Amino acid sequence: MGLLAFPLLIGSRKRVCWLRDRWVKFILFSLKIVVGLDYRVEGLENLPKGRFMVASKHQSAWETLALHLIFPDPSIVLKKELLKLPILGRFIEKVGMVPIDRSGRASALKSMLIAARKWANIGRPIIIFPQGTRVTAGEKHNYHSGVFAVYRALKVPVVPVALNSGTFWSRKAFIKKPGIITVRVLSYIRPGMDRKEFMEKLEDVIETETELLEKIE
Repeated sequence: MGLLAFPLLIGSRKRVCWLRDRWVKFILFSLKIVVGLDYRVEGLENLPKGRFMVASKHQSAWETLALHLIFPDPSIVLKKELLKLPILGRFIEKVGMVPIDRSGRASALKSMLIAARKWANIGRPIIIFPQGTRVTAGEKHNYHSGVFAVYRALKVPVVPVALNSGTFWSRKAFIKKPGIITVRVLSYIRPGMDRKEFMEKLEDVIETETELLEKIE
């Protein structure tokens, strides 16, 4: 698909976004038909009006696809190395994401915030995985302060998202299990909190809801 659509890269971003959505819908439809794996979304009424960012639990490759359909035209914070992938990397760059150099240098954080502001200013929700990597269902992993840096810079509400995708499509696993993945959109966190209060609240609400969802099969 990428090779056939390569000419779209010289056109507008909207055309590539159209292709992105068709591709994601095809994959999710295929999962439903071939594997018996579907999904449901709860709590969309919790979305704030206006600009916002999303802090989502990350258990599987599944949400890197599905969140594009759940939230309108998002810009996802992702590792910079993905832009170097053959073909796919060019499309990721054209869609407009927020790449982060995970070297930890101050310049890397500054570059990430510039990109996040750019896309947030045109109304795109910024999606970040605060644990920075996929975490196997049932396991614990630290929440990184990068999510607070984006929250402080954008001055917008943060929508926590819990899910149980790892129960059906676990980290680095080829085999997918049939069932229904639940994505739960939680009440948003207002802007203006200090670092300690924000990080504790974010981790608490996401982890508590995720633990509940992991019991659902």
